[in-house]
Amino acid sequence: MIDKDDSINVLGGSLEPCSNDPLTGFFRDGHCNTCNEDTGSHTVCALMTAEFLAYSKYVGNDLSTPRPEFGFAGLEPGDRWCLCAARFLQAHDEGCAPRVRLGATHRRALEIVPLNVLREHANDLN
Repeated sequence: MIDKDDSINVLGGSLEPCSNDPLTGFFRDGHCNTCNEDTGSHTVCALMTAEFLAYSKYVGNDLSTPRPEFGFAGLEPGDRWCLCAARFLQAHDEGCAPRVRLGATHRRALEIVPLNVLREHANDLN
């Protein structure tokens, strides 16, 4: 049995849902929950854009092409998805990071991405 980390977001509150359609997360529970077995740290709740999807495909992680053999319909602009924290940081460094929901981004993302970088791309701050 895999032990899930506490469901706490980067702001210190309860982790909010990221997406149920498409169903996302390491545990496919709609949240960016994580655990030690999640070596990719799928912890950043991001809003997909055409630019980011093209970038991700270019660097070797095609998120837009359907893969029915894995039950994956492919992502489209506007979908929310739990991204690997390192891929998000890489996209940030390249100038094409998507917007993020801080309330739905797991605090373990902070082990890889500084909070100020996440805040720069936040779409859920007032």
